[in-house]
Amino acid sequence: MVLVAVWIQPEQFRKAAERIRPIAHRTPVMTSRSFDAEAGVAAYFKCENLQRGGAFKIRGAANFIFSIPPEDLARGVVAYSSGNHAQAVAIAARHVGARATIVMPTDAPRSKVEATRSYGASIVTYDRLRENREAIGARIAQESGATLVPPYDHPWIIAGQGTVALELLEQAPALDALIAPVGGGGLLSGCAIAAKSIHPNIRIFGVEPEDANDTFLSFRAGRRVEIPPPKTLADGLRATCPGEITFPILRELAEDILLVSEEEIRSALKFLLARMKILVEPSAAAPAAAALFRKLPAGVGSVGVILSGGNVDFEVIQGL
Repeated sequence: MVLVAVWIQPEQFRKAAERIRPIAHRTPVMTSRSFDAEAGVAAYFKCENLQRGGAFKIRGAANFIFSIPPEDLARGVVAYSSGNHAQAVAIAARHVGARATIVMPTDAPRSKVEATRSYGASIVTYDRLRENREAIGARIAQESGATLVPPYDHPWIIAGQGTVALELLEQAPALDALIAPVGGGGLLSGCAIAAKSIHPNIRIFGVEPEDANDTFLSFRAGRRVEIPPPKTLADGLRATCPGEITFPILRELAEDILLVSEEEIRSALKFLLARMKILVEPSAAAPAAAALFRKLPAGVGSVGVILSGGNVDFEVIQGL
């Protein structure tokens, strides 16, 4: 892992786990015989939907914010996000007494916007079809002196997200594979490095919606491919291009990127809710859908499925 070692050493995940311990929960792992029977594989669900803020994002955001020097933290933080990273940054900033400004799209789920605001953050909205969130965030950071907390493309973020895999492999140590959703790639790249450092032979897979397939296309092209803003129920997976840092990590460590349809995402979400009594958001249902609809390759007998979050509007549930 020569390329990966340039960015993130395995010990950084252990340090991140200690750093975020005061704020991040150790989430449970659940199993379901009925799911296993349908999927033809033994699935171990890492329930980040039960995480602080309702998603894994608190891990990376806290690791980043808790690493900022106090003199810089006094000028606040700024982030851009459709919801889960927004909430995570707001929670972590409040924990250290820092001001947080979050750039969110006008079509972000209402529940995520309201939750972010309730944690004390100021919200700036933008139109994702006409405006560039990175540019807006950079301008706010430059004008205010605040530190920009990116959603995925930074070693501190990746190390924080990788603590999911550290916990999972302590709770379910004999996994053949690990599967996670892919937006910008922070979760999957962090988990890939962490998991491979413990079990070098574990197989790593990412999952994207068919209409939000930037990482899938990038894998096939051998370079980062950008797509137009996608329309998908999985609002957390609407990235248009994989990260500059995360993509090389995924190319090196992930075996493949699997695609699921919108209907498969809905079916998996309903299965988890009706049969396992687990409420997840559509982005989190994507890897469950890949397992449920048997998209994993032959030879995978057991798989860790990361349920990345549980922040979903009631209207989405009603429309399933």
